[in-house]
Amino acid sequence: MRRRFFITGTDTEVGKTFVTVLLLEALKQRGLTTLGLKPLAAGCEQHHDQWRNDDALQLQAAMTENLPYEQVNPVALPAAIAPHLAAAEAGRRLTVSRLAGLVRGAMLTPADVTLVEGAGGWLVPLNERETLANLVQELNCPVILVVGVRLGCLNHALLTAQAVAAAGLPLAGWVANCIDPDAARIEDNIATLKQRLPAPCLGVVPNALDRTPVDLVQYLDIDLLLN
Repeated sequence: MRRRFFITGTDTEVGKTFVTVLLLEALKQRGLTTLGLKPLAAGCEQHHDQWRNDDALQLQAAMTENLPYEQVNPVALPAAIAPHLAAAEAGRRLTVSRLAGLVRGAMLTPADVTLVEGAGGWLVPLNERETLANLVQELNCPVILVVGVRLGCLNHALLTAQAVAAAGLPLAGWVANCIDPDAARIEDNIATLKQRLPAPCLGVVPNALDRTPVDLVQYLDIDLLLN
């Protein structure tokens, strides 16, 4: 079994990396080998004269297989702004073909499941005509949607699912990540999404700042993804 999924979110700061780490941990507990990739990251700090992104470092630590950082996150841009703007600021230009080649190179390392995490939301621009969605089309990966449960999430989730379908890609599942503990009618919103999204809910992750991925794996149903 070699499966690959692309992790997108309803917006930035909805917990894509947190959920991806949870999925990697759940897969590891099932005895599966994993890769976690973040081909593009905007918002990096220098470590020993190299740019490093915290999200990518978390994926590198969570996956079972060993890859050098440069394969986990081959495009590390310093500025924490939209990727196409961060690339221009760094004197670089992003293209789907280049990013797809880098991802395929990393995926030459055998693993049962590879999770590729995006940057921001589904239609984040890469250049004047290409978006991150075009990269997923090029890779032809089923999509896992991380829904940040807060005010406005219904519209964001349904629009994203519609855009994924319009791109001709399957929505393999979605995860409700309860990022706002003060949000009103959380259970009702999740019930609405379960009714309307055309894919299974892989889990509802509670707001738990003091808990580790190992503690929260119980809230995911990996069987829905693997079957």
